[in-house]
Amino acid sequence: MNLEFYTTRDKILQKYIEGYYFISENQNSAPFHYWTFPNNFFILSVNQNTEICMEQRKLIIKSSLEENIVADYVASYSKPIEVSYVNPVNEMTFYFKPLGIHHFIADTKPLFINKMVSQFIPFSDFTAKMREIFLLTDRKEQIEKIEKYWLSKLLDKQASILDDVLIDIESDLRIDEIARKYNFSRQYLHKLFIANIGKSPIEYRKIHRFRNSITDQGKSKNLTELTYNNSFYDQSHFIKDSKQFTNISPNTFFQKVDTSKENIWLFI
Repeated sequence: MNLEFYTTRDKILQKYIEGYYFISENQNSAPFHYWTFPNNFFILSVNQNTEICMEQRKLIIKSSLEENIVADYVASYSKPIEVSYVNPVNEMTFYFKPLGIHHFIADTKPLFINKMVSQFIPFSDFTAKMREIFLLTDRKEQIEKIEKYWLSKLLDKQASILDDVLIDIESDLRIDEIARKYNFSRQYLHKLFIANIGKSPIEYRKIHRFRNSITDQGKSKNLTELTYNNSFYDQSHFIKDSKQFTNISPNTFFQKVDTSKENIWLFI
């Protein structure tokens, strides 16, 4: 099964939404499942006529006789999640950038308290609009409708100080230095991240490094070069973090996944 990822087209939405992928009933003729690995996105999936069961680090999706629109989200995870499709479904999944969801939903605190939710209706017209988009047969038209809808929900919200903090976190400035730069205590910085991103600054940085290493893998001569190019202390540090996020060694991981893809899944 090939999950095709589309990057966001609208220039305004590109600031907040990385992109989205689709699964269609007519593409998926047999059950399939895969592992998805930690990232710093807020991931919202919408399914048509399905039942979704959320277990610890596992999602089970199957078709339902009841006509419905079911949305679930994953705000934060630090271990691989197994996603299992029992039978064919229609699905749209949206990848919001680390602070992106805040620009569409006014009160995001509950989203990060409950890191995974299987019944999610963010707006009063959400179910009707998603049903309308699922009925479209042309992918281009679906994408146009999706982006028009998210633009209609965009809040008039200014950039926050966290936008600048994220730049510093991703540039590997020390956590203590970042806290001092913004006149925060380290504890307050930790609380800000938990409340707004669902993970600590340290966890965010570890995932960011891990994801960068996936992107850079094809450009690196070996594991040692990949390690130092992505600011890991040494190769054992890189291996330890990679195993935390994938449950397997880096060499095995890179043998099993296609790192040239926009999104990384390990199909089983």
